Amino acid sequence: MRIGSLLTFVFVFVSSLAWSQPPSACNSLPDHNRLRGVLQSVVKEGSKGNGGMGNQRWAVIVDRDGIGCVVVFSSDNRSQVWPGSRMIAAEKASTANALSGPDYALSTANLYFPTQPGQSLYGLITTAPPNPQAAFGDPTSFGQENDPIVGKPVGGLVVFGGGLALYNSKGEIVGGLGVSGGTSCSDHVIAWKVRHELNLDAVPMGPSPDHNDNMILDIRNGVSASGFGHPVCKGGNPGTDIVNNLSKNFPTGPK
Repeated sequence: MRIGSLLTFVFVFVSSLAWSQPPSACNSLPDHNRLRGVLQSVVKEGSKGNGGMGNQRWAVIVDRDGIGCVVVFSSDNRSQVWPGSRMIAAEKASTANALSGPDYALSTANLYFPTQPGQSLYGLITTAPPNPQAAFGDPTSFGQENDPIVGKPVGGLVVFGGGLALYNSKGEIVGGLGVSGGTSCSDHVIAWKVRHELNLDAVPMGPSPDHNDNMILDIRNGVSASGFGHPVCKGGNPGTDIVNNLSKNFPTGPK
Protein backbone atom coordinates (compact mmCIF):
# COMPACT_ATOMS: atom_id res chain seq x y z
CA MET A 1 0.00 0.00 0.00
CA ARG A 2 1.35 3.43 -0.91
CA ILE A 3 2.16 5.91 1.88
CA GLY A 4 -0.54 8.33 0.68
CA SER A 5 -3.18 5.62 0.59
CA LEU A 6 -2.12 4.35 4.01
CA LEU A 7 -2.39 7.81 5.54
CA THR A 8 -5.83 8.30 4.01
CA PHE A 9 -6.98 4.96 5.41
CA VAL A 10 -5.68 5.81 8.88
CA PHE A 11 -7.36 9.23 8.80
CA VAL A 12 -10.72 7.79 7.78
CA PHE A 13 -10.46 4.99 10.35
CA VAL A 14 -9.57 7.34 13.21
CA SER A 15 -12.25 9.81 12.15
CA SER A 16 -14.90 7.09 12.16
CA LEU A 17 -13.84 6.03 15.65
CA ALA A 18 -14.04 9.61 16.89
CA TRP A 19 -17.50 10.02 15.36
CA SER A 20 -18.77 6.90 17.10
CA GLN A 21 -17.70 8.12 20.54
CA PRO A 22 -20.11 10.10 22.73
CA PRO A 23 -19.60 13.85 22.29
CA SER A 24 -18.14 15.84 25.16
CA ALA A 25 -21.55 17.20 26.17
CA CYS A 26 -22.53 13.63 27.06
CA ASN A 27 -19.88 13.56 29.78
CA SER A 28 -22.18 15.52 32.10
CA LEU A 29 -25.06 13.09 31.52
CA PRO A 30 -25.60 9.59 32.97
CA ASP A 31 -23.43 6.90 31.40
CA HIS A 32 -24.52 3.53 30.05
CA ASN A 33 -24.35 1.63 33.34
CA ARG A 34 -26.10 4.34 35.32
CA LEU A 35 -29.03 4.67 32.92
CA ARG A 36 -29.44 0.92 32.53
CA GLY A 37 -29.40 0.33 36.28
CA VAL A 38 -32.04 2.99 36.97
CA LEU A 39 -34.21 1.83 34.06
CA GLN A 40 -34.12 -1.76 35.29
CA SER A 41 -35.09 -0.76 38.83
CA VAL A 42 -38.10 1.22 37.58
CA VAL A 43 -39.26 -1.41 35.07
CA LYS A 44 -39.26 -4.00 37.87
CA GLU A 45 -42.24 -2.18 39.40
CA GLY A 46 -44.31 -3.78 36.63
CA SER A 47 -47.80 -2.85 35.50
CA LYS A 48 -48.99 -2.23 39.05
CA GLY A 49 -46.42 0.50 39.60
CA ASN A 50 -46.11 1.87 36.07
CA GLY A 51 -49.34 0.99 34.30
CA GLY A 52 -49.41 -0.75 30.96
CA MET A 53 -48.51 -4.40 30.45
CA GLY A 54 -45.28 -4.71 32.41
CA ASN A 55 -43.09 -4.86 29.30
CA GLN A 56 -39.33 -4.45 29.15
CA ARG A 57 -38.09 -1.11 27.79
CA TRP A 58 -35.53 0.73 25.69
CA ALA A 59 -34.20 4.07 26.96
CA VAL A 60 -32.10 6.68 25.15
CA ILE A 61 -30.48 9.93 26.24
CA VAL A 62 -29.49 12.71 23.83
CA ASP A 63 -27.55 15.87 24.64
CA ARG A 64 -28.77 19.41 24.02
CA ASP A 65 -27.65 19.21 20.38
CA GLY A 66 -29.77 16.09 19.86
CA ILE A 67 -26.73 13.81 19.63
CA GLY A 68 -27.17 10.29 20.97
CA CYS A 69 -25.29 9.70 24.22
CA VAL A 70 -26.59 6.44 25.70
CA VAL A 71 -28.80 3.58 24.47
CA VAL A 72 -29.89 0.79 26.83
CA PHE A 73 -32.52 -1.91 27.27
CA SER A 74 -33.84 -3.18 30.59
CA SER A 75 -34.01 -6.90 29.83
CA ASP A 76 -31.34 -9.60 29.81
CA ASN A 77 -31.15 -9.41 26.02
CA ARG A 78 -32.61 -7.17 23.34
CA SER A 79 -34.91 -9.88 21.93
CA GLN A 80 -37.14 -9.41 25.00
CA VAL A 81 -37.95 -5.82 24.04
CA TRP A 82 -39.91 -4.59 21.02
CA PRO A 83 -37.24 -4.07 18.32
CA GLY A 84 -39.00 -1.02 16.92
CA SER A 85 -38.88 0.72 20.29
CA ARG A 86 -35.14 1.30 20.12
CA MET A 87 -35.45 4.05 17.54
CA ILE A 88 -38.80 5.25 18.91
CA ALA A 89 -37.13 5.85 22.28
CA ALA A 90 -34.33 7.77 20.55
CA GLU A 91 -36.78 9.94 18.62
CA LYS A 92 -38.77 10.62 21.80
CA ALA A 93 -35.61 11.84 23.50
CA SER A 94 -34.76 14.00 20.49
CA THR A 95 -38.28 15.44 20.29
CA ALA A 96 -38.54 16.43 23.96
CA ASN A 97 -35.13 18.07 23.80
CA ALA A 98 -35.80 19.80 20.49
CA LEU A 99 -39.12 21.35 21.53
CA SER A 100 -38.29 22.29 25.13
CA GLY A 101 -36.44 25.42 26.14
CA PRO A 102 -34.62 26.94 29.10
CA ASP A 103 -37.86 28.27 30.57
CA TYR A 104 -40.55 25.86 29.37
CA ALA A 105 -40.66 22.07 28.97
CA LEU A 106 -42.85 20.03 26.65
CA SER A 107 -42.98 16.27 26.96
CA THR A 108 -43.82 14.22 23.89
CA ALA A 109 -47.14 13.51 25.64
CA ASN A 110 -47.91 17.25 25.63
CA LEU A 111 -47.58 17.27 21.84
CA TYR A 112 -50.31 14.73 21.12
CA PHE A 113 -53.30 17.06 20.89
CA PRO A 114 -51.57 20.10 19.31
CA THR A 115 -50.50 17.89 16.38
CA GLN A 116 -53.98 16.59 15.60
CA PRO A 117 -55.80 17.82 12.44
CA GLY A 118 -57.02 21.36 12.86
CA GLN A 119 -54.65 22.14 15.74
CA SER A 120 -51.74 24.57 15.74
CA LEU A 121 -48.94 21.99 15.31
CA TYR A 122 -50.64 19.73 12.78
CA GLY A 123 -48.05 18.36 10.37
CA LEU A 124 -45.19 18.67 12.86
CA ILE A 125 -44.21 15.01 12.57
CA THR A 126 -43.38 15.46 8.87
CA THR A 127 -40.76 18.15 9.50
CA ALA A 128 -37.79 16.20 10.89
CA PRO A 129 -37.15 12.66 9.63
CA PRO A 130 -34.96 10.33 11.71
CA ASN A 131 -31.30 9.94 10.82
CA PRO A 132 -30.89 6.57 9.02
CA GLN A 133 -27.21 6.42 9.99
CA ALA A 134 -28.29 6.32 13.63
CA ALA A 135 -31.17 3.93 13.05
CA PHE A 136 -29.34 1.11 11.30
CA GLY A 137 -26.17 -0.85 11.85
CA ASP A 138 -24.88 -4.07 13.36
CA PRO A 139 -27.76 -5.41 15.50
CA THR A 140 -25.33 -6.93 17.99
CA SER A 141 -24.31 -3.39 18.96
CA PHE A 142 -27.87 -2.25 19.67
CA GLY A 143 -28.20 -1.19 23.28
CA GLN A 144 -24.45 -1.40 23.84
CA GLU A 145 -21.99 1.41 24.38
CA ASN A 146 -21.17 1.38 20.65
CA ASP A 147 -24.78 1.50 19.48
CA PRO A 148 -24.99 3.34 16.09
CA ILE A 149 -27.14 6.01 17.75
CA VAL A 150 -24.26 7.07 19.99
CA GLY A 151 -22.40 10.08 18.67
CA LYS A 152 -24.89 10.83 15.89
CA PRO A 153 -27.79 13.29 15.56
CA VAL A 154 -31.01 11.32 16.02
CA GLY A 155 -33.72 13.43 14.38
CA GLY A 156 -37.31 12.30 14.10
CA LEU A 157 -40.40 13.48 15.95
CA VAL A 158 -42.76 11.49 18.19
CA VAL A 159 -45.98 12.97 19.57
CA PHE A 160 -47.11 10.49 22.23
CA GLY A 161 -45.91 9.75 25.76
CA GLY A 162 -42.41 8.65 26.74
CA GLY A 163 -40.12 11.59 25.96
CA LEU A 164 -38.96 14.17 28.51
CA ALA A 165 -36.49 17.03 28.48
CA LEU A 166 -33.63 16.85 30.99
CA TYR A 167 -32.82 19.74 33.34
CA ASN A 168 -29.85 19.68 35.70
CA SER A 169 -29.99 20.81 39.33
CA LYS A 170 -29.43 24.42 38.22
CA GLY A 171 -32.51 24.28 36.00
CA GLU A 172 -30.43 24.25 32.81
CA ILE A 173 -31.73 22.12 29.94
CA VAL A 174 -29.09 19.54 29.06
CA GLY A 175 -30.81 17.06 26.74
CA GLY A 176 -33.66 14.60 26.49
CA LEU A 177 -34.71 11.13 27.65
CA GLY A 178 -36.87 8.72 25.67
CA VAL A 179 -38.46 5.47 26.85
CA SER A 180 -40.35 3.00 24.67
CA GLY A 181 -41.57 -0.59 24.76
CA GLY A 182 -45.13 -0.49 26.10
CA THR A 183 -48.15 1.77 26.14
CA SER A 184 -47.27 5.43 25.71
CA CYS A 185 -48.76 6.23 29.13
CA SER A 186 -46.58 3.67 30.91
CA ASP A 187 -43.57 4.80 28.84
CA HIS A 188 -44.20 8.30 30.18
CA VAL A 189 -44.47 7.05 33.76
CA ILE A 190 -41.21 5.10 33.51
CA ALA A 191 -39.40 8.02 31.86
CA TRP A 192 -40.67 10.33 34.61
CA LYS A 193 -39.41 8.04 37.38
CA VAL A 194 -36.07 7.48 35.67
CA ARG A 195 -35.54 11.21 35.17
CA HIS A 196 -36.40 11.81 38.83
CA GLU A 197 -33.94 9.16 40.03
CA LEU A 198 -31.24 10.67 37.83
CA ASN A 199 -31.88 14.10 39.40
CA LEU A 200 -32.42 15.66 35.99
CA ASP A 201 -35.97 16.93 36.55
CA ALA A 202 -35.52 20.54 37.65
CA VAL A 203 -38.27 21.52 35.17
CA PRO A 204 -38.83 25.30 35.20
CA MET A 205 -42.38 25.36 33.80
CA GLY A 206 -44.74 23.37 31.61
CA PRO A 207 -48.36 23.11 30.48
CA SER A 208 -49.70 20.73 33.14
CA PRO A 209 -51.85 21.91 36.08
CA ASP A 210 -48.77 21.43 38.27
CA HIS A 211 -46.75 23.68 35.94
CA ASN A 212 -44.48 20.96 34.61
CA ASP A 213 -44.39 18.61 31.61
CA ASN A 214 -46.55 15.81 33.00
CA MET A 215 -49.01 14.01 30.72
CA ILE A 216 -52.41 15.70 30.76
CA LEU A 217 -55.31 13.23 30.42
CA ASP A 218 -58.02 15.79 29.64
CA ILE A 219 -59.28 14.80 26.18
CA ARG A 220 -63.06 14.54 26.22
CA ASN A 221 -65.12 14.03 23.07
CA GLY A 222 -62.04 14.75 20.99
CA VAL A 223 -61.23 18.05 22.67
CA SER A 224 -58.43 18.84 25.13
CA ALA A 225 -59.33 21.55 27.64
CA SER A 226 -55.68 22.46 28.14
CA GLY A 227 -54.74 22.19 24.47
CA PHE A 228 -51.91 19.81 25.42
CA GLY A 229 -53.90 16.66 26.19
CA HIS A 230 -53.16 12.98 25.66
CA PRO A 231 -55.67 10.11 25.54
CA VAL A 232 -55.94 7.48 28.26
CA CYS A 233 -54.01 4.41 27.12
CA LYS A 234 -55.53 1.01 26.46
CA GLY A 235 -53.68 -2.25 27.09
CA GLY A 236 -53.07 -3.64 30.56
CA ASN A 237 -53.37 -1.22 33.47
CA PRO A 238 -54.46 2.21 32.13
CA GLY A 239 -52.41 3.85 34.88
CA THR A 240 -54.53 7.00 34.99
CA ASP A 241 -54.09 7.52 38.73
CA ILE A 242 -50.37 6.81 38.44
CA VAL A 243 -50.00 9.51 35.78
CA ASN A 244 -52.10 12.03 37.68
CA ASN A 245 -50.06 11.55 40.86
CA LEU A 246 -46.59 11.72 39.31
CA SER A 247 -46.10 15.37 40.25
CA LYS A 248 -47.02 14.58 43.85
CA ASN A 249 -45.01 11.38 44.25
CA PHE A 250 -42.03 12.40 42.10
CA PRO A 251 -42.01 16.22 42.18
CA THR A 252 -40.08 18.25 39.64
CA GLY A 253 -38.18 21.48 40.10
CA PRO A 254 -34.92 22.50 41.81
CA LYS A 255 -34.21 20.39 44.90
